[in-house]
Amino acid sequence: MNESEARSLLEIADDELILGWRDSEWTGIAPLLEEDVAFSSIAQNEIGHARAIYELLARERGTTADELAFDRAPDEYLCSRLVEFRLLDWEKTIARHCLYEEADARRLELLKQSDDAEIAGLTAKIDREEAYHRLHAQMWFERLSVEPRFTAALD
Repeated sequence: MNESEARSLLEIADDELILGWRDSEWTGIAPLLEEDVAFSSIAQNEIGHARAIYELLARERGTTADELAFDRAPDEYLCSRLVEFRLLDWEKTIARHCLYEEADARRLELLKQSDDAEIAGLTAKIDREEAYHRLHAQMWFERLSVEPRFTAALD
């Protein structure tokens, strides 16, 4: 694993972990019952993806996934600012969901081309699961695309 791939993987793991926490905040308060279930499931997937990547990186670094995920100083996390925001507005949450899933797909596509078979395999597996997140985001994008609050949130 080269340093560039290791950094990209850590960025993804940090994003997935934080986004999983943020998405889980909608459990019990999403606007529709189905979304309670869907967003909870997406949150669990994101945290599971983070864990799988942390485990891969931890083996390389001689540590544990939990230490890598939880025992760093706040300024050592490489997550994007987009996932850090605690959004209390459904339209903003869905805007983040749409934007994040698009960016995440592009990162995963690059890592699926890795010469390291373990990285390529893991990111391919994650990408297959993320396909459902992208479908969910697309469905909401189409549903909300005419709503001014949603278009403002995207901007």
